[in-house]
Amino acid sequence: MPFNTELTTRARDFASVLIADIRLASGEAALEHAIGAAAIAADLDGSEELQAACYLLYAVDSLNKPLEVLTKNFGEGVARLTVETRQLIDLQDRSRTAAGLAGGVQSQTENIRKMLLAFGRDLRVVLLRLASRLQTLRFYAANFSKTNTGDARQAALVLARHSIARETLDIFAPLANRLGLSQIKWELEDLSFRFLEPAEYKEIARLLLDKRAERSAKIELLRTQLQTELAVQKITATVEARPKHIYSIARKMRGKNLPFERVFDVRAMRVLVDSIEDCYAALAHIHSRFAPITEEFDDYIAKPKSNGYQSLHTVVVDPEDIKPIEVQIRTYLMHEHAEQGVAAHWAYKEAGAKGYSGVQASGDYDRKIVMLRALFDWEREVATSESRLDTSLLQDRIYVLTPEAAIIDLPQGATPVDFAYQLHSTIGHRCRGATVDGVLVPLNTKLQSGQTVAITTTKEGGPSRDWLNPELGFMASSRGRAKVRAWFNAQVLDETIARGREAVEKLLQREGKTATKLEDLADALGFKSSDDLFESVGKDEFSLKTIETHFKPATDLLPPDEFLIYKKSKAKKHSNDKSGVLVVGVDSLMTTLSKCCKPAPPDAIGGFVTRGKGVSIHRADCSNFVQIAARSSDRVIDVSWGHSKVSQPVYPVDVSVQAADRNGLLRDISEVFSASKINVIGVQTQSVKGSEGSTAWMTFTAEVSDTSKLTSVMATIRTVAGVRSCRRR
Repeated sequence: MPFNTELTTRARDFASVLIADIRLASGEAALEHAIGAAAIAADLDGSEELQAACYLLYAVDSLNKPLEVLTKNFGEGVARLTVETRQLIDLQDRSRTAAGLAGGVQSQTENIRKMLLAFGRDLRVVLLRLASRLQTLRFYAANFSKTNTGDARQAALVLARHSIARETLDIFAPLANRLGLSQIKWELEDLSFRFLEPAEYKEIARLLLDKRAERSAKIELLRTQLQTELAVQKITATVEARPKHIYSIARKMRGKNLPFERVFDVRAMRVLVDSIEDCYAALAHIHSRFAPITEEFDDYIAKPKSNGYQSLHTVVVDPEDIKPIEVQIRTYLMHEHAEQGVAAHWAYKEAGAKGYSGVQASGDYDRKIVMLRALFDWEREVATSESRLDTSLLQDRIYVLTPEAAIIDLPQGATPVDFAYQLHSTIGHRCRGATVDGVLVPLNTKLQSGQTVAITTTKEGGPSRDWLNPELGFMASSRGRAKVRAWFNAQVLDETIARGREAVEKLLQREGKTATKLEDLADALGFKSSDDLFESVGKDEFSLKTIETHFKPATDLLPPDEFLIYKKSKAKKHSNDKSGVLVVGVDSLMTTLSKCCKPAPPDAIGGFVTRGKGVSIHRADCSNFVQIAARSSDRVIDVSWGHSKVSQPVYPVDVSVQAADRNGLLRDISEVFSASKINVIGVQTQSVKGSEGSTAWMTFTAEVSDTSKLTSVMATIRTVAGVRSCRRR
């Protein structure tokens, strides 16, 4: 892999002056960190842009306009990679500090993971973060024995080192594994394990060291013998001893409850060949040469791992000392992929039309998709809670910060208003201004990942209706829009309840019943609370006459024997031509259509025997009818619609409309009735002013012979601009 390229050299010379005296939070000199990270980056993908960015990373803080300066000197690709990675490091440091103060380790891990995903659309940012993190751990390892825990500053460094190691095991090592960077993964794990559990690390290292000479001699003998035997079989192969990874040994010992002697990969070899056919030929020879442990065999060539890793794994027993040996067999191309992971996808053209695991990656676009899929797979693999990220790759998210460095997850195109509602509904309702990275911006400004947003609020007030207008671009979040609509609906409900309360209280004053407890009255009338009663009255769904009837003494009602006498005969049905209502079993009985619900065919109806006014006809679902029928069920009579012998009668019905008040609203609704040839005989309107405009309440009294036609008319009215609801009263 290239290291000292012309671009890398220029970047090093440029940055050396700016970062010569800078020390990082780890205590490492910034220039030494850059040199080490650049060497790791060279092994990752060899791109000179990635290596150059390692030197420029910490020079960004010394530049007034880093993106412009770096673009001019090194090109846009290097500039964006450097600035975005530096921004990511800064955000993660701030989030780590904020989470440390709040004690939210799990929240910190989640935040850093989300930020890596947000910036991971350029995979080089992720590779650069891995290189930088590995270099930090290498520095810690080189200076581990020099730490003086008695010094307060050094004690703080030990605590920071422990935090970095835990974060690496939780986030960076699994990410390296998902990207197929096995060598990076092993080193990250071993170094982190060394700092998190030093006693356990030292014990396993001691066990490895104690028998190292004996084991090395034996492995070297087996290695040379096996390479010679494969050559005799006409299999060109490179046989090498495989490195031992302390963390993987510790994990196997714990996971399988095994002693050190029973861990198979303490002694291990790797066989590299030219083709897949040679892989299986080498496997056949090894199984004939040694006794295989069948339950330890894995064929990752036929069935690759989810990150594209391919190899044959087998464990065999040396017949001379009866000790297990783990052997990995793979092609050179598979080995390159195993060591470099997604970075090796740049070599896919050499592998043919199909890449590993059958993933086609013939162009830059396909390679980017492969990389992004690896990131999303990692997201599912390490998420500690339900993922907020859509795996379709089509729905983008952005991640912005509060002034306290908390990470807020928002949809692409989100604005400060969306941000405010994500924080809290009250903050959203009272949002009046916003600053982004310290600069005052309009509320419909589109936010970008990594920005810090602060919201300015008022002590009271509510949202603007303009926020719901998609053309103005104030909101991209469906959650925020739902909260705004809920606020306006609540305002309308409050106004309705206030109107109903006023009407009920006026009635109580007229009746001399001001001492009546409103909750008791609501309960007596069948409502759960007084607000439910007021809402029903405010919507004209519950008649005040029912409340008047509630207060009438029992003596005002005729005793049962003075009711109109009728016989319930199913044999006869008679029709009152005027109302068009049939009363079962009674001839020429006067009927009156109730004004509270104004029934009309084909409504389900019921009759109630009144004093001196015959039978009052109500809709079956009329709240007044339900109330009086519950109190006096013996006065309910069966009725149904009949047919007039003279002409088809018409019936008055009330249609209630609620809408945002505007000029021409009454005209537009009236035109709907006129176009449907429905005669309107009365209109009542009322406008209630609110903090965000006026709400119009309208009641249209129309004449119809059948309410089925009215249903389609009401549906048309609901489409009129500004109309919120339209229903029968």
